[in-house]
This record gives sequence, C-alpha cells and structure tokens, in this order.
Amino acid sequence: MKSTRVAVDVGGTFTDICVMDEHTGRISIEKTSSTVDPIDGILNAVDKSKVDLNQVSLFSHGTTVATNALITRRLPRTAMICTEGFRDVIEIRRANKEDLWDIYKDVAPPHVKRRDRLCVTERIDAQGNVVTALNVEEAKQVARTLRRREVKAVAICFMNSYMNPQHEQQMRDILRAEMPEVAISLSSEVMPEIFEHERFSTTVINAACSPVVVDYTKRLGQELKRRGYESDLLLLHSGGGVMTTEAVEHFSARLAGSGIAAGAIASRHIAMLCGFRNSIGLDMGGTSTDVSLAYDGQSRITNDWFIEFGYPIRFSSIEVLTIGAGGGSLAWQDEAGSLRNGPQSAGANPGPACYGNGNMQPTNTDANVVLGRLGTRLAGGQVTLNAELAHEAVRQGVAEPFKLELHDAAQAIVDVANANMADAVRLLSISRGYDPRDFALVSFGGAGALHGVAIAQELSIPAVIVPPNPGVASALGCLLVNIQHDFAESYIKQASDVDIAELEAAFQRLEAEAISHLSHEGVQEQDMVLERTIDMMYQGQWRSLAIPAPRPVQTLDSLIDIFHQEHEREYNYRRMDAPVSVFRLNLKAVGLVAQAELPRHEPTRVIPNPVSHREVWFSKFGACHTPVYERTDLPAGLQLQGPAVIEQLDSTVVVPPQCHADIDEYLNIIIRF
Repeated sequence: MKSTRVAVDVGGTFTDICVMDEHTGRISIEKTSSTVDPIDGILNAVDKSKVDLNQVSLFSHGTTVATNALITRRLPRTAMICTEGFRDVIEIRRANKEDLWDIYKDVAPPHVKRRDRLCVTERIDAQGNVVTALNVEEAKQVARTLRRREVKAVAICFMNSYMNPQHEQQMRDILRAEMPEVAISLSSEVMPEIFEHERFSTTVINAACSPVVVDYTKRLGQELKRRGYESDLLLLHSGGGVMTTEAVEHFSARLAGSGIAAGAIASRHIAMLCGFRNSIGLDMGGTSTDVSLAYDGQSRITNDWFIEFGYPIRFSSIEVLTIGAGGGSLAWQDEAGSLRNGPQSAGANPGPACYGNGNMQPTNTDANVVLGRLGTRLAGGQVTLNAELAHEAVRQGVAEPFKLELHDAAQAIVDVANANMADAVRLLSISRGYDPRDFALVSFGGAGALHGVAIAQELSIPAVIVPPNPGVASALGCLLVNIQHDFAESYIKQASDVDIAELEAAFQRLEAEAISHLSHEGVQEQDMVLERTIDMMYQGQWRSLAIPAPRPVQTLDSLIDIFHQEHEREYNYRRMDAPVSVFRLNLKAVGLVAQAELPRHEPTRVIPNPVSHREVWFSKFGACHTPVYERTDLPAGLQLQGPAVIEQLDSTVVVPPQCHADIDEYLNIIIRF
C-alpha cells in the first residue's frame, strides 16, 4: 500500500515540500531555492527530500503560475467575442479607481486589446428569450479572422447568456470547427450570473490563463508520472479545495491566489487542533503578509477579489488580505520626514543588507538582526547573515537621519511594520464585525513568528499559535484539502414570490451537474458532500450575503431571519420592514479526500538546555540576556517563560519578556501574555 503524501508550495524565494507518512503521521520538510521554471524547483525538492514517487498516494500543489502570469501580463494572445455594441464593457469597467483621489494614476489596460474584441449580431433578453438569432455568417467570419491572427485563447461573452447559453454554445461550435486547438471559455459556464463586467472579466481572465496553466500542469503531471507517480496531480485553488488537471482546463482562473489559500487553510486547521474555533492567520514571508480569518471553524469566503484592480475574478475564494510587509520590506523616509516600511522590498536578490549582495537600505530582517532576534544563519545554514552589514544599514538609513540610537532605530523599523500588519488584521476583523479579542492569532511564514506576539498585544488577541513548521505551513495546507467545485445559477426574485418547488428544482439541476463533475474525477458517491447557499439582499441593493440553505428547501422564512442577523453583523444594521430578494443559488460540491492526521506526542518531563544565549533587545525592557533553543529539542508539555528565542530550519520564534509559551501535544507553541 502506498503510504506517503507530498505537498509542494512554490514561493518567490523558496520552494517548500512537506512529506507525510500516513502510517505514523510523521512530517518531514525541505526547502529549496525556487527556479525560473517552477517545475525544476519542485523536482529538486522531491529529490532533496528523497521521496520515492512510486510510494506516493497523493501529490498536491499550491502554484503561483496563474498569479504570476496575470501580474506580469505574460499571457498568450487572447480574443473576446461579444454581442454587438458591448465590446468595451471590460474597458469601461465600473469607472472607479483604487485610489479615488489620485487623478494621475490610471487603471491597468484590459487583458484583451480592443482590436481583438470582436462582435457578432445576437441578442437574448433578461428572461432568456431569443430576441435576435445569432448571425452565423458573422460568427464564421469572426472565427476565420481569429484563426489568421493566431490567437491562443478566446472568451465568448454575450449579453444575458447567463439566462440562456444557446448563442454562446453555437459560437463555440463554430470556433471549434475553425480552430480546434484554441482554448475557449464561455461566460455562461465560467460565471453564469448578472453584472456583465464581473462576468466578462472573469471569463477573459479564465481564457487568458488557460494555455499557461494547462501547459504547466500537463508538463508537471507527465514528469511526475515518468518518475513513478500514478494518481492524479491535485492543484489547490483559491476556494480552498483542490482540482484535477482535467478541471483546470475549464476553470484555470481558479488557480489565481492558489498559494495564499493554502496558508489560510493551514492556519484554520492548526487553530482548531489547539481548541480555537475562531482564528486569524498571519502569514509573513519575505515580501508580503497574508491575513485570513476563520470564524466558528469556517474560513471567510468572498466573491469580490482580484489580482489587478479593476478586473474582478468572481470565483468563490477564501478571503485573504495581502499587504507589502515582509522580511525584505524596506524602511524609508517619506517627503514629510516620516519613517515608512514597505511595500517596496529588497526581494530575494539582492535581499536584505545582511545578505551581502549589495543592498544597503535597511529591511525588517536587518532590524531583527540588530535587535538580536535573528541569529546569523537561516534555512538550516543555506543563508548566512552578516550582522555588521545589518548594523551599518540601520545606522545609515534610520538611526542617523532620525537621530536615534541604533537599537531604537531598529525597534522603530519593526514597530512601523507591526503597525501596518495590525491595521490589516483590523480591516479583516473589526471592519467585518469581528472582535479580535475572541480569536487566536496563528503566526507562520518565514517571518511571522518574529512579529506575531507584538501584533497580538497591539490588538488584545489573547493567544498566539506558532505551528511546528511555520515556514512551510502553506505546503502543509495543501495536504488538508478536499476536491472542491463551486456551481451557481442566477435566480432573481423577491423572496415572497419564490416558488419553493421551482427553487428546489434549480438546486437539483446544480447538484446533478456537480455529481457528474465529481464522478468524472473518480470521487465515489459516499465521498460527495453538497453544500447549498442562497444569496440574499434587501430589495434595491446590489450587494448580497450568502445564507446556508438546507436540503431540501421547504420554506424561506428561517433563511430570511438568518439574513437579517448576518446583515446586522456585517453592516451594523438590519431592516425588518424591507422586502428581501433572492439573487443567486450556489452549490459547493466537495469530494472528500482522506485527511492527513498530524501526530500527537505524549508530554514528558524533559527540560532541554538552551543551545546558546545572546543579548536581545525588547521595547520597554532594553537588552535582555536571552536563552536560545533549538525547536526540535522542545518536547510536548514544556512551559517556557519569556524572554526566549527558538530557532529552526524554516523560522525563528520570539517569546518576549512577561510572556509564557506552552508546547501542546501537536508541538504547536502557544504564547500567552
């Protein structure tokens, strides 16, 4: 029996691999440098971890390929076919700006140039009735034009096709006859809902990503198969589930945001193991910090997200807020003379000043070296830090311009970074109606455990959890997911006018489609879980809330009551006298994958000796003679009193003075103050 599971997460600096023995639950990790072609980095990680792919039962992967392609605009030539008169919908957008008051900053151009947005005559009305039949001759001419232009992907986006997909399907068949190899996305399949800009934008991004992602996943799957892996390659998507390579061909844009979703999944799971159903994930890496939130054991989900502002991707996604705060974030002085931190970053190359690659502008990593919180070796010795260069960068960049003592300057750099991250946590918690005091903070990523306690103290969060392998938690998240697809159907009616039998029939259509997809991917019926929600809103609004619905739906009264409660929590008011409308029916289809179980450890009476001591500076306490422990030496049941520094392959944990840390049975460090 195959007994090994492998998960790989590719980051900008390192590729992380997490290998689990299903029999013992033992997890081993490795980190390798990321490569230009991510597949090379993945295979290097497999080789370094000495994994026998013949013995691997599950290989899951969080990828940044789609995200990077969208950020860098390295996309194949993509065309768009629209209803006559609607070719400019994706350029007009919502006519809003990311920074409302910056009149000089323009939104990025659409992913499809205007000359490649072609039109045909057709029209379907808002009830799904054919008003004007598709002009077949025009459609054939468009197909011939796109063939001559050698486009690689086509998005078909007709008005009101979400109510009747007939014309989009006809156009697809005409294209297939002319261009059998081209990647085609239909808006009626990708995102069958009202609001044409969001639907068109999602379909265009899906089409543009398809050739890139399909080529990547096929090459990786073939290489793994050549080395002995026999099962499906599973790819984590933004909604918190995994897809097979077959599903990727139809929903490529779901892989945008793949890696950050893995971290959110891992943080929620780890918090649940520690007994916290409410948790906030703080994933701080080298360039950015990702903040996520789980309430009552469930990750917060959003349909309102994007890689580039102005071009929404309306697939359901775990809500993650990303800011430019990481180990490599640069400290700098603005025009008003204030100290700032990020979003500019030294990246992996040249990296922080202490890397010795020529950068002399101070970073968070340099500040932590000056404060003694970081030692001089990272990633198990793969990276050596030069403390003298860190001191010089902080002195020249902050201490002298602001007339501060060296350690005060380093602390100021860290304080500004912590304030930025605390603000991000506030945006995802307090502004959504959640009280941080009811949550635990899960700090992970290469730098998260250095800053977690300070952020928790700022927000009165009572506990900070640092997982056993914080630097590879995103890879661990890839082991903790199921196959998942999301289906939706527009259903726009006032709640009082809803025919329950009609609504139930619509849900059953979605379920039949979902079961077909899961069966095609080899999921057995007993492993299928179908979860319904209904999007509701006050009549006249355009923002809706997803309300869980039973199987079968027998009445909407109880759901309307829940909607009023959720609306008050989300927006701080309810309107009991206002009519409620139904907007959309949603179905989450889950194919259960045998879950990874982390090993438990019996408490011992062993009290390890520190491997060394060093001076560490803390705000309000000054320099403290601090013991340094090796993480692998800390047994379950151990209690440590701060100050303490705990070093390991993928991260460094700081326990400040007047804090105490407990090691639980899963070897998580739980810090309280």
